[in-house]
Amino acid sequence: MLRRALFFSTPMNLSLKNGQLAFHLKEAPEQKRTVPIEDIGFVVLEHQMISITLPLLGALSENNVAVIFCNDKQLPASMLLNLDSNSTQGESFRAQIDASEPLKKNLWKQTVEAKIRNQAKLLHKLGMDGDALKPLYMNVKSGDSDNREGVAAKLYWNMLFGRDFVREREGAPPNNLLNYGYTILRAAVARSLMGSGLLPAFGIFHRNRYNAFPLADDIMEPFRPFVDEIVHNLYFSGEVELTKETKESLLKVLFKDTYFDKITRPLDVGLSVTTASLARCFIGKEKKISYPLLE
Repeated sequence: MLRRALFFSTPMNLSLKNGQLAFHLKEAPEQKRTVPIEDIGFVVLEHQMISITLPLLGALSENNVAVIFCNDKQLPASMLLNLDSNSTQGESFRAQIDASEPLKKNLWKQTVEAKIRNQAKLLHKLGMDGDALKPLYMNVKSGDSDNREGVAAKLYWNMLFGRDFVREREGAPPNNLLNYGYTILRAAVARSLMGSGLLPAFGIFHRNRYNAFPLADDIMEPFRPFVDEIVHNLYFSGEVELTKETKESLLKVLFKDTYFDKITRPLDVGLSVTTASLARCFIGKEKKISYPLLE
């Protein structure tokens, strides 16, 4: 089921009332509105003067809602996730932790192939030479030992935003737009991993002692071009700042169509198709992760 994403950017009071998220402007308590908890997938809390009750946070967590907290610069800084969202997660945790190195290298190979393929798809969609990436996604080795991902990235970014563009977290626009979109995507992936009984803390490729969600960083890779498309459209229509409107546009990545072999799903739902297949790979029931194609 497709769940709603709620974005709060003004001073609000949020609380739990009759199993629903109730909210109102601080200066207008009589104008209270409600949303059923079971209809919500994401809550983004941007303004520093938002008040939220502990019972509401508990109810959101129990329903596997990703709650994203922003810092004083209105950028996502942390998130609340449910640690008990899957009935078989004990089995999944053990299989994930015990995964062999050859299995993880094979899963990363599949992930890199899917990422570059979607980058090529996006370039084609935008009228560019996506075929330039075909030799790269057709020849990825186990564990991407010769860094086809990096070679593809250089070609991809040069075509997507021009030869002067450098993809850096603190770089010039549209890096700021990409950062925001990827943070939303990362939160969605982490939520879906937990829902599939997996630990985001144990990656298949990304490893960093200061990174709490390396598996989310792994699995989000083939989904990044869905963000890139939105950013490309914003940037070349003159939008270079993170405004309320651009943030809302980036949040809509959760509802973009994703195409699997026989089904089409909104990205938020498609993520669960991917993470569920990953869980089955870890326990030996499948050998291939189900990643979507960008159309």
